Amino acid sequence: MKNKVQFQKGYSLVEFMRGYGAEEQCQNALFKWRWPHGYQCPECGGKSYCTLKVRPVFQCNRCHHQHTLKSGTIFASTKLPLTLWFLAIHLLTQAKTGLSALALHRQLGVSYNTAWNIKHKLMQVMKERDDSKRLSGIVQLDDVYWGGECRGGKRGRGSPNKTPFVAAVSVDNQGHPIAMNMNVVNGFRRRDIARWAKRHLSPDSHVFSDGLACFSAVKQAHCQHTRIVTGGGPASVTLESFTWVNTAIGNVKRSINGAYHAINAKHVPRYLAEFCYRFNRRFKLEDMLPRFGYIAARTPPMPMRLLTLAEDYG
Repeated sequence: MKNKVQFQKGYSLVEFMRGYGAEEQCQNALFKWRWPHGYQCPECGGKSYCTLKVRPVFQCNRCHHQHTLKSGTIFASTKLPLTLWFLAIHLLTQAKTGLSALALHRQLGVSYNTAWNIKHKLMQVMKERDDSKRLSGIVQLDDVYWGGECRGGKRGRGSPNKTPFVAAVSVDNQGHPIAMNMNVVNGFRRRDIARWAKRHLSPDSHVFSDGLACFSAVKQAHCQHTRIVTGGGPASVTLESFTWVNTAIGNVKRSINGAYHAINAKHVPRYLAEFCYRFNRRFKLEDMLPRFGYIAARTPPMPMRLLTLAEDYG
């Protein structure tokens, strides 16, 4: 029997071009996503406006504040047409295994630097959206590291070339996965896990983890905690209590290694968020673009100086 999620219809490139192939179509869509109940001035809240003849600017009839359709959104401060932005969104959200900036550069016909900026801004939208949603119910939790030891450097958990992150998957009572969260942390200490749990877990969640002592800190977020000592080794990854978190960890590592030649450690949070975002919305692929566009219209601009900074872990 075919998996209904895996073999769902999806949203084809032909359908995308039919709905968003022209700049006017994209502008109308962004207007509706930004103001679903009608125009509202970002400065005073006024509901009537006019457009200037000499340049594409909205002007509020009450306070005369002027702004563009893109200003105040993730699309701000760019001369790229919305058709390119929307095509990038379509490609990134429909690609099951991820799409590198190099591949995006070839698909969009823009420079590599432009493609990199587009990709990281869109991944930032994914990260901010999923960071606003907490996991709840039964949660499988595990510790993970991205990267390996430097030659001649410290080995194991203390290696400076390794990026620690938490992997968590919420499941229903039948053990089916609902949503996942992967966030980089400063380390696996109680204070780091407590900070992560308060931000990403709903109170009264029931967390299952291995024997790592720091995971008991989820109790500080008013969560129940069940500690299962796995003993390590290959057999430990077959335990039913950790089936989906182990599957998620394996899938994200294969996805990132397969799609990207190399990633900078400070950008790991966005790459993890990209994987989680698609997984958490896997049930309706045809809704990916409008759902993303609605959030992108509410995500603040991300200038280059912020785009290249390391994430605030937690």
